[in-house]
Amino acid sequence: MSRKAVRLLATGLVAVLAVTAAPVATAAAATPASATASDPFYRYSGSEPLSAFAPGTVLKTRTLQYHLVGLPTPVTAIQLLYRTTDAQGRPSANVTTVVRSLTGDGSKAVSYQSFYDSLSPEDGPSRAIAGDLSLGGAIANVEAVFLVPLLLQGYNLVIPDTEGQAANFAAGPEYATNTLDSIRAATRSAATGMNADTRFGLMGYSGGAIATNWAAALAPAYAPEVNRRLVGFAEGGLLVDPAHNLKYVDGSLVWSGVIPMAIIGVSRSYGIDLKPYLSSYGLEVYQKLEHGSIVDALGHYPGLTWKKLAKPQYADPNSVPAFVEVVNRINLGSAPTPAIPGYIAQGNGGVLEGTFSNRPGIGTGDGVMIAGDVRTLARQYCGAGNGSIKYQQFDLLSHVGVPVVWAPLAMSWLGDRFEGRSAPSDCGKIPAGNSLAPEKPVPAS
Repeated sequence: MSRKAVRLLATGLVAVLAVTAAPVATAAAATPASATASDPFYRYSGSEPLSAFAPGTVLKTRTLQYHLVGLPTPVTAIQLLYRTTDAQGRPSANVTTVVRSLTGDGSKAVSYQSFYDSLSPEDGPSRAIAGDLSLGGAIANVEAVFLVPLLLQGYNLVIPDTEGQAANFAAGPEYATNTLDSIRAATRSAATGMNADTRFGLMGYSGGAIATNWAAALAPAYAPEVNRRLVGFAEGGLLVDPAHNLKYVDGSLVWSGVIPMAIIGVSRSYGIDLKPYLSSYGLEVYQKLEHGSIVDALGHYPGLTWKKLAKPQYADPNSVPAFVEVVNRINLGSAPTPAIPGYIAQGNGGVLEGTFSNRPGIGTGDGVMIAGDVRTLARQYCGAGNGSIKYQQFDLLSHVGVPVVWAPLAMSWLGDRFEGRSAPSDCGKIPAGNSLAPEKPVPAS
C-alpha cells in the first residue's frame, strides 16, 4: 500500500464527511438489516469447539479493499475472525481489521477503538470497512479522519469490533477482552506483518474510550504478554460510573436516549433481564432500541427519565437488584489500575447539549460524561502508583466538540511514548472529583 493510496482515502473521506454529517445528526430510522448478517466470515464453523483455542487464536482471514460509505478505496485491509472471551467468561468469536504500515514496518501499531456505539452488530467498524452500508455504521466511516494521519505516520492500525458480535453496548469488561484478543490475533497472523515484538498504543474516544481504558486496566491480568508491549493509552470522553451518568443525563434533551441503550447492552452482556422492572412505555422504548444505534437514540427521547421507563415501585433505580449488580460490575472505579502511562481528556461544557449544567452530588460534564468522575479516576490511578497520568479538561467543549482538539493531542502523546520519551504527569495537580464507591441497593417502594 502506498502513500498515494492513503491520500486517496483522505480525499474520499472529505466527501464522506459531507455526505454523512447530516444523516448522523438527524436520522430517525432504525438501523436496517444488512447482507452481512448472513456473511459466513463472521461465524466460526470449525469442528473443534471455541473453548479448544486460546484467546487471540486466528480462526479465519480475509483481505479486501477498505471501503468508505460502501465505496472501495485503494487501501488494503486484512480482517481476522479470532477467539475471545465474553463478559461471562465464555469463549466467543469476534472480528478485527488490520491496515498495514505504509513503510512495511511491523514494529509499531495503534489499536484504535471506535465509538460506533450501537446495539446492532451490523454497525461495527469491520462491516463498514468491508463495504456494508448502515446508518449506525456511518460513524465508523467518519472516524477514518483519525486513522489517515496515523497511517501517514507509519503505524499499523488494528481496529477491533469492540462490542463483539452481540453488540453489547457499554459493557466495558467485554470491550476489553475483545480489544486485547484483537491485538493478540493481529500479532499472530502471518498476513499482518506484525509479531510478538510489535509495540502497541491504545486510542479511543467516548465508546472507544470505554474499550481503551478497560483494556489498559485488565491487560496485566488478562493478557500480560500484551501489556508488556503497550506503550500507553490515550482517551477522551470516558464513561466511569454508569449510575452517576444515568442521573446526569436523566431528563436531558439530547443524551437521555443513552439510558435505555445502556440498560439493553449491559444487561444483555451479563445475561440479566431488566424488562420485568420496566413500565409499558419502558418496554416500548426497549423494543425500539433493542437493535438500534446511537443515531436512533440521540435527540429522539428529549426529557426521558428513568422514572418514565420504570414501573412506579422502581422509581429509584437502586431498588432494582439487577441494576445495582450491573452498574457495579462496569464501574471503572472498582477496576484495576493500568500499569502503563495514560492521557485522559474530558470536556466540561455539557450545558451546550441540553444537559443540566450541574447535578447535585455529581457536578458538571460534557453532556453525557461526568468530569468529576473522570478526575477522580485519574487521581485514583496516581494514588495507586501510576505516576504517568496526564489529565486535560476542556471546560468550554461538549462531548461532540472535544474530539477535534483531542485527536491530534492524543496522536502526539502516543508518538512520544513510541519514541521512548518520559510520559508527562499531572499527578498532584488534578482537582478533586466525585466518589466512585459502588452503588448500594435500597428497598422497592
